[in-house]
Amino acid sequence: MQSSPSDSHKPAGRRSFLKKGLAAGAAGAGIALFADASSVLAHGDETEEHSGSLTGGDAALLRFAAAAEILEADFWVQYNELGGIQDSEVPGGSGNPVYTAKLQKLDADFPQYIHDNTDDEITHFKFLNAYLESKGADPANLDQFRVLSGSAATGSSEKPRLTNLMQLTLDTSWWTRYRSSAHNPDLDPNFKFPQAVPDLSKGQFTAIPRTDADLHPRDHIQAIANTAGFHMPTIEQGGNSLYPSMAQRATSVEVLRILISIGPTETMHFQTWSDKAGNAPPLTDPTNGLTFPDLNAPPFGGQTFQTNLIMPEPCPFLSRTLPRCSIIRPTETRGIAMGVVNFLTAMGLFIGQSPEFFALMRDLAADADAARRECH
Repeated sequence: MQSSPSDSHKPAGRRSFLKKGLAAGAAGAGIALFADASSVLAHGDETEEHSGSLTGGDAALLRFAAAAEILEADFWVQYNELGGIQDSEVPGGSGNPVYTAKLQKLDADFPQYIHDNTDDEITHFKFLNAYLESKGADPANLDQFRVLSGSAATGSSEKPRLTNLMQLTLDTSWWTRYRSSAHNPDLDPNFKFPQAVPDLSKGQFTAIPRTDADLHPRDHIQAIANTAGFHMPTIEQGGNSLYPSMAQRATSVEVLRILISIGPTETMHFQTWSDKAGNAPPLTDPTNGLTFPDLNAPPFGGQTFQTNLIMPEPCPFLSRTLPRCSIIRPTETRGIAMGVVNFLTAMGLFIGQSPEFFALMRDLAADADAARRECH
């Protein structure tokens, strides 16, 4: 099989940026990583951990995963500041009682789940970057792009952000994709799965209170909480597919192990949040007309929309000549990293970012998509 280019042949501009960005220091949650990473890793197998033995493709896969996790951690920290649990594990912010109460309409334990999901994503990018450095490879660093303004509502730290949670356009077709027994996007790439909340795909909506003015009227702040409730599984189903798709390109068994060990945690997040989204109260936001339908009543309802059907429905897999199977979908590996960048961009998560940010993300994605499993 064709091998991927050596990591030493990556474009000098990006490699230089990654190193300078790391050296410049960091802001935001969980960045005090690299000062102690070497001392932790020094207790392991010196030969293996410091051999610099990663292929260029494997390094690119892990670097893209680390960048994706940094972005995830950034918006989860925003959620945690306002609606989670602020503690030594996930510091920052002081909570917004009104917003938190509306999130708890979806589940009483919502703040705990936000906290734990946030902690998970921080540990993911910390580990991935530390592992890359232990192998002599460049880590991912996006600190230069922490320039976006976030919420100014009570509870927010108002730190500069990487991501924008206040102008989201959400594709909620994953809801029906995982309930479909007839279609798999890997086999039916042109099939259009129905949206669970059609209005969320037709405009730009905030998932956090922008200011305290968003805390009323009652149905407005509940609609914001409902939007968060659907944004969370929309994001996590992406990670749910990303890791098994990238794992198919890994050369090192250890890199494969990393990808298939982190990936299932994203699946756990997805199922948790998809369950909670089903509890979003049906309503119409009086300020903008955003409607959350009753998914258990006509014209919705049935197997396609029923809210308690949270297990993946068996569907065609690999070939229609084989029996249906309950699986993660999609897991097509071609173009997966660039697909993730496009997906997050279309969502509005990067509104306000610079051309340099998009160029770097496309570069990281292209490197990951160019990775090929090498035969030795």
